[in-house]
Amino acid sequence: MALPADIDQILPAPTVVFRRLPTRHDQPRFFVPDGDSAWRAVSWGDFATAIRHVALGLLELGLQSGECAAIYAPNSVAWASAALGIEAARGVLTPVYPGSTADQLGYLLGHSEARYLFVATDSLLARVAAASAQLRGLRHIVLLEGAASVGLALPASVITWDALNRIGAELDSSEPRLFDDTLESISLDDRALLLYTSGTTGDPKGVPLTHRNVGVNGRDWFEVMGEHAQPGGIDPLWLPMSHIFGFGELCVGNALAYTSYLCDPTTVLARLPEIRPSVLMSVPACWEKLATDAQQVPVAEQGERLRLITGGRLRFCLSGGAGLKRAIKEFFLEHGILIVEGYGLTECSPTLTLNRPNDFDFATVGRSLPSVELRLADDGEILARGENVFAGYHRDPAATAAVFDADGWFHTGDVGDMDGRGFLRIVDRKKEILVTANGKNIPPSNIELRFRDDSLIEQLVVYGDGRKYLVAGVWLRPRAAAHVDDPVAEVARRIEVVNATLARHEMIKRFLIIESPLSVEADLLTASLKLRRKQIYVRFGSQLDALYDDS
Repeated sequence: MALPADIDQILPAPTVVFRRLPTRHDQPRFFVPDGDSAWRAVSWGDFATAIRHVALGLLELGLQSGECAAIYAPNSVAWASAALGIEAARGVLTPVYPGSTADQLGYLLGHSEARYLFVATDSLLARVAAASAQLRGLRHIVLLEGAASVGLALPASVITWDALNRIGAELDSSEPRLFDDTLESISLDDRALLLYTSGTTGDPKGVPLTHRNVGVNGRDWFEVMGEHAQPGGIDPLWLPMSHIFGFGELCVGNALAYTSYLCDPTTVLARLPEIRPSVLMSVPACWEKLATDAQQVPVAEQGERLRLITGGRLRFCLSGGAGLKRAIKEFFLEHGILIVEGYGLTECSPTLTLNRPNDFDFATVGRSLPSVELRLADDGEILARGENVFAGYHRDPAATAAVFDADGWFHTGDVGDMDGRGFLRIVDRKKEILVTANGKNIPPSNIELRFRDDSLIEQLVVYGDGRKYLVAGVWLRPRAAAHVDDPVAEVARRIEVVNATLARHEMIKRFLIIESPLSVEADLLTASLKLRRKQIYVRFGSQLDALYDDS
């Protein structure tokens, strides 16, 4: 299948679906679980109809151009249809991670001034009810699959998904040109998304992205991927679409006419042999699990084992959210599977750099995309400029002023270095530099990354801002720890090995093995599995403080 002729155009996300519709109408766009082992197909035609009817239903309910409509739900076809329906009606999509608490939900919807909310499952709806006091601006709540409002005091009028679609279908029948006219009226400079950054300090910040922002980034992405931007691919879509990584995968799938299997995160790896994907976009933890599985057999059999557990026809792989261990990348490449990494931020729609399939360096996050300007400040901070970069935070002029300089450069907050070829290497997060009591500036990730390939230590977090020396919280890999007679002594030995490579002020003097897991649900990891350092320090600070003599 050839690349679509409009792949180099900047188009709103819902427009792309309707561009593909004439040739794909009866073909499956999604497969969704239907029982324990079966799959049910959802065609492009059904997907497009749902988008159309959601958009018209929202217009009939009073959605105004530029108003926010939020989705608080796990991945589903309804999620994707609602998202693009919101955008097609010239609304602003505001995704909310389904693991968000009632307080987090209340803040995001209140700050975004959302007027409509799509919500799935009884448990999520109960959180909506708990946040009612912060949601007085809501006009309508749309119940998706599994959500029932019985007995709940909700802050807005409630309508079912089916009822919303019926309203849209009726309006479509009476005004058949309204949807097309509304879709055509979208300006590329209209807001498309309002995403909230997880951040490491303070409340999340709202990041508005226009259709142009995300469209330029998509066009750049397809350009640099070349023939590896394979049309008609098969992908397991399991990353949360509430995060820009997962939503981006949905949009890539629309542009390249993918068939996407909507998978549960807990079962996706086990189902790869049955799905047999040609495309896999994932996070480091998944690649590590696949590599570990493949390496359980003799070396001579590992390649065949890897092909077996991945389905045997992977052609394009992308890892994001956090850095992937070099050894993992090299293992996959040894067996014919290239995993590409890049670097980006929500504020940049999101990609700034990407390793190309024919031009990569595993020690880096690649070179800048065609529309992106990059430079390093005097202190090494990565600065970016381009049409993919947002214009400023929602309702936060102070935060906006803090990240843009007079020349329009966006200050990423990340520290890097760049070689003569233009390949970028991430060194640290500028805002996470620890300053010891002796005035030493220490980037904690420079130390933590030395444990990234450790077979026993799953995560090590350095602590010691304002202290005379550094200590660390240590989380072990359960399977590996089960085979170690004295985990404390073994961790001590491994830390001493690393300490020998560090400057004196960088050495870890003491440590604590922590049993409570780091997880997204515990608000200790972001949706893309990055450390929420401030939250970790707050949660475990008293235990880490006890490691100091003066505590």
